[in-house]
Amino acid sequence: MKHIERYQSVYTAPQLFDLVVDIERYPEFLPWFLRAKVLRRKDDFMWSEMVMGTRLMHKQFTTKALLARPHRVEISSHDQTFECFEQLWTFEPAQNGKTDVAYEVDIRFRSRVLQVLVGASLTDRSKAMMRAYNRRADQLYGPTSQNA
Repeated sequence: MKHIERYQSVYTAPQLFDLVVDIERYPEFLPWFLRAKVLRRKDDFMWSEMVMGTRLMHKQFTTKALLARPHRVEISSHDQTFECFEQLWTFEPAQNGKTDVAYEVDIRFRSRVLQVLVGASLTDRSKAMMRAYNRRADQLYGPTSQNA
């Protein structure tokens, strides 16, 4: 299941990059994140452990992120739950002073049941996550006149 979200943000690439890599705060503002913590950082890499789902049904897994501040975050997981788990964030300056943001996700589960359940709602979930990131940016960096 592949999906791409693109939008323009009034915030800078460094601000958006910092928001995405602050994974320990994800449970505060992202839907379906119950817990997230950084296990280790070394050079341009970060290893994390996340728990997603609901209180009744959840899944814990680890990720590895390649951090190319402030323009790119590549996230992958080799957890046995996934056949494929890749996410890519890019932040590029736009000519109008805004930032072009792209979020690409490719998730395939080994379980056909999970594949069907998540696959049916991947687009909606991605859009909900983008709205949550935008609200969080407003909270952290203050709404701008373009967002207000």
